Amino acid sequence: MARDLVLSFETSCDETSVAVIENGEKILSNIVATQIKSHQRFGGVVPEVASRHHIEQITGCIEDALSEANVSYDDLTSVAVTYGPGLVGALLIGVTAAKVVAWAHHLPLVPVNHLAGHIYGARLVEPIEFPAMALVVSGGHTELVYMPEEGKFEIIGETRDDAAGEAYDKIGRVLGINYPAGKTVDEMAHRGKDTFHFPRAMDHDDNFDFSFSGLKSAFINTVHHADQVHETLNKNDLAASFQQAVIDVLADKTIRALHDYPVKQLILGGGVAANKGLRARLTDELEKFKNTSLELVPLALCGDNAAMVGAAGEMLYRHGIRGDATLNANPGLEFEWIKAKHEITSV
Repeated sequence: MARDLVLSFETSCDETSVAVIENGEKILSNIVATQIKSHQRFGGVVPEVASRHHIEQITGCIEDALSEANVSYDDLTSVAVTYGPGLVGALLIGVTAAKVVAWAHHLPLVPVNHLAGHIYGARLVEPIEFPAMALVVSGGHTELVYMPEEGKFEIIGETRDDAAGEAYDKIGRVLGINYPAGKTVDEMAHRGKDTFHFPRAMDHDDNFDFSFSGLKSAFINTVHHADQVHETLNKNDLAASFQQAVIDVLADKTIRALHDYPVKQLILGGGVAANKGLRARLTDELEKFKNTSLELVPLALCGDNAAMVGAAGEMLYRHGIRGDATLNANPGLEFEWIKAKHEITSV
């Protein structure tokens, strides 16, 4: 088998990451420079701060990725880069760096949708079996994606307001938790009980879309009312009640989708895919589906990283997808090759 080596870039938000991936399925290096400490004092990601950090880190990440993989530019087959969705300034750093490397070393440039990266990151553990479905849950995205075959996507459900991860961070501020709040809320939830019974928005609607804005508001209103009447609430129970509502909706919608779209594999990816409660719930639910396996993206690859971009980039490269000098950041990028009824025929 030919040795295809992809140098991949990910700078969509607050991680500067460069990786070298072999044949789309083996990680030779995956360098991630996080900015969490820089953004914690602001309670969330500040775009200008993120962009400046990317500028400072990107060159060193490239050098470290090549060194750790023990390869040179001459060994590379292609360069892949996230060009959206994300923060425009942050994306521009990765896109510019990838374009420079591709131009300077006469390598093909492959533009990658960030969400496709979260999905195809599963390839780094096991081959994706089609038809497949992916539940992508992160700070900015909550989508159910049906994939009838490689390179084809159909968005069958998505959030209509706050993404799940975004809701975690917002209620985390109310609980006094530093950004990012997801891991801490998850830990607290395992020490509490669902005593508040927050609403499960759209759980029984005849679609696969999500909504977490109402849940967030119900949580905040509960806490604010308790403060006004000088009532002390159990924070672990608050966390458990919030998380149970999120998990119920995510799991219920996903399981219903699996009945309507029989698949060989369900992939759980994205930053919130690291949530222990969600992973446990889907593991239990999938035991009822004898012909569908569950692929949990490893915890180390749930957050934004260039390895997942390389896994998707290698697939896109084989399908002839190329970028050129005009490639630009697209912060609002969707699966733009979606045609009628959200069917993606090429990328």
